[in-house]
Amino acid sequence: MSIADNIRALKNETDAINVALLAVSKTKPAEDIMEAYNAGQRLFGENNVQELAEKYEQLPKDIEWHLIGHLQTNKVKYIAPFISLIESVDSLKLLQEINKQALKNKRVIDCLLQVYIADEETKFGLQYDELIELLRSPEYSELKNIRIRGLMGIATNTDSEKQINEEFYELHTLFDGIKLTYFRKEESFNVLSMGMSSDYKIAIEQGSTLIRLGSTIFGNRVIKHWKNN
Repeated sequence: MSIADNIRALKNETDAINVALLAVSKTKPAEDIMEAYNAGQRLFGENNVQELAEKYEQLPKDIEWHLIGHLQTNKVKYIAPFISLIESVDSLKLLQEINKQALKNKRVIDCLLQVYIADEETKFGLQYDELIELLRSPEYSELKNIRIRGLMGIATNTDSEKQINEEFYELHTLFDGIKLTYFRKEESFNVLSMGMSSDYKIAIEQGSTLIRLGSTIFGNRVIKHWKNN
């Protein structure tokens, strides 16, 4: 199936259950992104700031770009003017920098707090107690140019569906608790981003509202790198 066919099939599936589809376009050339765009896709995710900034300049301005990779504080300024959602916020320090750059650009930047749920040391994210500590901190309450939209998590890279199920279940339970305690009056706190190409069906079963798919859309085929396109 083509990229366009994949988009249409997936959107039929996700639209019916009110789950947002994010096309993970990292390393993909502009022509592949445009094929998805022309099939109706508008949400795209990147994990490299330089690549994201260059693609923003090249591609249609109604694309909603998400940053899904680990973000260093010194890189925030490059995406602050246009980013739609930063999904990978994993510290108060990063949140403060996003707020600072959002203020400079006279905008409010939407963010997700990334929670560490995997049984892998290579993954980023806040531990549960760190998440609570952040939300309770006086420093967080001073940030007026960011808006927390929800939580994001990456499950363990494993063949064990039972483990993935449990990790997503725990994140959904945490999401519900955080919403009730800290965002009860915020209708905008409604995004639970979990699920990638290998585990998105489990994530949907466990209450994901946004799935991040790369190979399911673009395939695993070897293609020209985006920069050489």
